Amino acid sequence: MPSGVTRILGIDPGSRITGFGVIDVAGSQQAYVASGCIRTQGGSLPERVKILLDGIREVVATYQPDIAAVEIVFVNVNPQSTLMLGQARGAVVAGLVAAGLPVAEYTALQVKQAVVGNGHADKDQVAHMVQRLLRLSGRPQADAADALGVALTHAQHSGGAARQLAGYRQLSMKRGRLA
Repeated sequence: MPSGVTRILGIDPGSRITGFGVIDVAGSQQAYVASGCIRTQGGSLPERVKILLDGIREVVATYQPDIAAVEIVFVNVNPQSTLMLGQARGAVVAGLVAAGLPVAEYTALQVKQAVVGNGHADKDQVAHMVQRLLRLSGRPQADAADALGVALTHAQHSGGAARQLAGYRQLSMKRGRLA
């Protein structure tokens, strides 16, 4: 990777489908690298957690990001689903941290505000803006689009490539956002 370019791995965690998106950032310029999904069809929760952990390790080894950004899971109506989603997210974060990556976290509201400009945007609007911002020829799969949105959010919130790594440890949280 050229000097001055930071590679960001965005993750949209899920217990059945976890989206990932990789972008390169140089100053205010963002370029698409890759995106996709880690699928954990069937099996027990421990088996799915292992698939997620192995999948994250493979994505990190393949794309060698400098930093990761993960969407924060919110509580939904079904406590069992929330618990499963939290465990999946935990496996993702553990895999990223074990790989030595700094991890930033953003809520869905923050991602929608950063990418669309409206915290109440729907998934289709996020996917459309991800496609436009990264100048993609087609719309990425929904979970991959969300993950690319998380990566773009980090690029916007971190103030550019120079600050992303050099100043990462000095960043602080203000009202749930990296400042």
